[in-house]
Amino acid sequence: MAIQRDKFATLVALHPQVSVTQLLAELVPPREFESATFDTYVPHSEYPSQALVQSAARAFASGKVAKKLFSKAEPIPTGIYLDGGFGVGKTHLLAAVWHEFKGKKAFGSFIAYTSLIGALGFAEAVQALSKFQLICIDEFELDDPGDTMMMSRLLNELAPKGIRFAATSNTPPNALGEGRFAAADFTREIHGIADQFKMMRIDGEDHRHRPLELEARVHTEAEVEQWLSTREPAATAVDEFDSLLQHLSTIHPSRYGRLLQDLSGLVILNCHVLHNQVDALRFVAFVDRAYESQIQMRGTGAALTELFSPEYLSGGYRKKYLRAVSRLGAMSE
Repeated sequence: MAIQRDKFATLVALHPQVSVTQLLAELVPPREFESATFDTYVPHSEYPSQALVQSAARAFASGKVAKKLFSKAEPIPTGIYLDGGFGVGKTHLLAAVWHEFKGKKAFGSFIAYTSLIGALGFAEAVQALSKFQLICIDEFELDDPGDTMMMSRLLNELAPKGIRFAATSNTPPNALGEGRFAAADFTREIHGIADQFKMMRIDGEDHRHRPLELEARVHTEAEVEQWLSTREPAATAVDEFDSLLQHLSTIHPSRYGRLLQDLSGLVILNCHVLHNQVDALRFVAFVDRAYESQIQMRGTGAALTELFSPEYLSGGYRKKYLRAVSRLGAMSE
């Protein structure tokens, strides 16, 4: 059974143009956390650090002193860094900080900010972000020296302007116990203002209770056609893998979210293992935006969780790829 592609949208036909104003307006929590609050975060009694960090993060957002973590002699820090394993609620708490904070604020992934710098240039990005009073950075990445140095420089440029920061670590879900806590690395890399951050470690188990290895099975065209029959055509895109990769190469990563803004489902046909690292990292950025938009995905050819070569999964960008594998598995469940 051939997939009736003409009934559905296609990403390769879209060429989003995004202004600086639009890019900045999109610095808000993703759909999954658009209603996240401190009250909806439920700390587990067996992990006391969860309640402590909840209290401290709320105090940081409100500008008040939190007992036990902020002493009266210790002023509210310039920034907080929420460090912990996968699925302990770091992003929920980060989004709660954003929602609670009274003032002009921005929320984005580490990649969203590096993409913004890439789109605007460093000086213009500093000028644009200087308008905010709070900047939240989800999944601060420490495995790319160039990007880490650029973000360190950005924070050091913005801190003297009185801007406050909240950040989380980027623990890969498939590597529990390996590099689990990144606070020491963060302190070392964020030169200049690291001592102005309050490091807060959150212990706990993955609240999602996902298996360590998520596998997306290979779907036949008939199975994909059946799945598509349950979808709204206007909100579902169908694209060839190679055509999508080529199209992504013509669009700045800061615009990937705009590609997906009207979609809830995506089918990628004829998937295969990626052996070009530029394509692979570009696809990782696309997967991050798709996950934030809670896109449901299906694929034919290779399984969606098996698109990155073993060489990449054990290389310098391992954390990025493992995160993408986990997210692809979640989106294709």
